[in-house]
Amino acid sequence: MTFSVLTFDHKTGVFAGAATTGSLCVGGWVLRGDIESGMVASQGTSPSTFWRDNALRDMNKDKSSKETIEKLTGGDSGREKRQLAAIDKKGEPFGFTGADSVPFSGHLVGENYIVAGNMLSNPSVLSAMGDCINKSYSSEAEKMLAILQAGQRAGGDKRGIQSAAMLILDPEKPPLDLRVDYDENPIFALEELWKRSQRPPYSSWLDEVPILSDKNRSDMPQKNTGT
Repeated sequence: MTFSVLTFDHKTGVFAGAATTGSLCVGGWVLRGDIESGMVASQGTSPSTFWRDNALRDMNKDKSSKETIEKLTGGDSGREKRQLAAIDKKGEPFGFTGADSVPFSGHLVGENYIVAGNMLSNPSVLSAMGDCINKSYSSEAEKMLAILQAGQRAGGDKRGIQSAAMLILDPEKPPLDLRVDYDENPIFALEELWKRSQRPPYSSWLDEVPILSDKNRSDMPQKNTGT
């Protein structure tokens, strides 16, 4: 059904996440993040957008990912059909996979990362994704794309995939929130969208909008190419 990854880099303070699924609009349903709170992926047979949004609120109040997920899942009678992964503002990952998630389902937690999936072709999808985490990449975006590609090569979603998304939160850059809501080859389409986002005029405009380290930054009057 869905496989996703969340990571945190302690050196740069960058949160990164990516997801793909055999249904539509994975970015709208699954991924959420806040540079001052952390990052969440809520998925499953009956994914809860309330889990997703409430997890960010709780982590913003300095609750750990473990405390947050245990609280949210403990009070939900439908939890066994849901899956939740999170990384808190300290970079600590935690996950929950409901017992009634469509097999193969599960999550793997490593140092500063978590990968999760359900309705997967086989268990090696998650291990293939995890094996990519500590390799060298020129950017977080390329890392996220490589992880999704590895999961897909290992078997991916049993149904195939129809949508893909990527979310990168960098204290020195504006958020990168890219979504392919439907495509026959959504990971490739996501890569093409990312490449386009790195070219002017869009990339030039990104250099002029507020970021965490400069919340007062604004566009130059003579170069307003924004939305």
